[in-house]
Amino acid sequence: MNIVVTSAVIAAIGIAAAQAAQADELWRETGLEQPESALFDAANGRIIVSNIVGNPGDADGNGYLSLLSTDGKMVSQHWTDGMDAPKGMAISGGKLYVADITKIRVVDLASGKLIASIVVPNAVFLNDMTADASGKVYVTDMLADAIYRIDGDRPELFVKDPLLASPNGVFADGDRLIVASWGKGIKADFSTAEPGGLLAVDIASKAVTPLAGAQNFADLDGVVAIGGTIYATAYMTGTLYRYRTGGGPEAVAHFKPGSADIGTDGKSILYVPLMNEGEVAALKIE
Repeated sequence: MNIVVTSAVIAAIGIAAAQAAQADELWRETGLEQPESALFDAANGRIIVSNIVGNPGDADGNGYLSLLSTDGKMVSQHWTDGMDAPKGMAISGGKLYVADITKIRVVDLASGKLIASIVVPNAVFLNDMTADASGKVYVTDMLADAIYRIDGDRPELFVKDPLLASPNGVFADGDRLIVASWGKGIKADFSTAEPGGLLAVDIASKAVTPLAGAQNFADLDGVVAIGGTIYATAYMTGTLYRYRTGGGPEAVAHFKPGSADIGTDGKSILYVPLMNEGEVAALKIE
């Protein structure tokens, strides 16, 4: 989101010191337009980037998707046009699903052609997406404390719970969803009365559980999990955090404010969209 950073949200709140925890930047691609999400497309060896190009809540027709190579080169600036403010993405069944305010855009992965739009009833501000092992797709509704599930072309409310506290990032991790919460009491500038944290949602029971030691520390945006380690971005400060069970959040990289929905190759690389800079950075993690 293209929002104003205030001094109140810059303050670190209960963050564990982590001087030894670092991530090395491999490359950075410029020339993007408010890149909000970077998704690794393993089958085709490329990175798909969503560009908002305007107000994140405006249905203005300006949004599009770009393709980057895994070494950070622009493959196609306007791979898919015809969107409004595309954000999070997920791949399932040879299709790309893209969150676009109150709709889910469906794109053919082979051609980049926009093939369908799924209206999500009662959606307010759809944000990040993920797909589980069965192919079901999930999307957060940040301003409604909700997560929807898409099975084929059928949207349904999966869970709505105030514990989600403005859910932004989401990542399918085995039998659970990892959720990055923005926080409670969102203000006009998108700062919060209470910062967010990390949560787990059990896919079978839909129970929402805060992750111990990772609560109320930042207005979180994107999230991914690699093995037993969770990585999450804090948009307002530009901080990339690492979290492992039994510990607390550790800062592993710092950018200017605007780091959004991160992607990963599932092994050792993170792809971080820097919305306010118009860039995507690739990081090598420990």
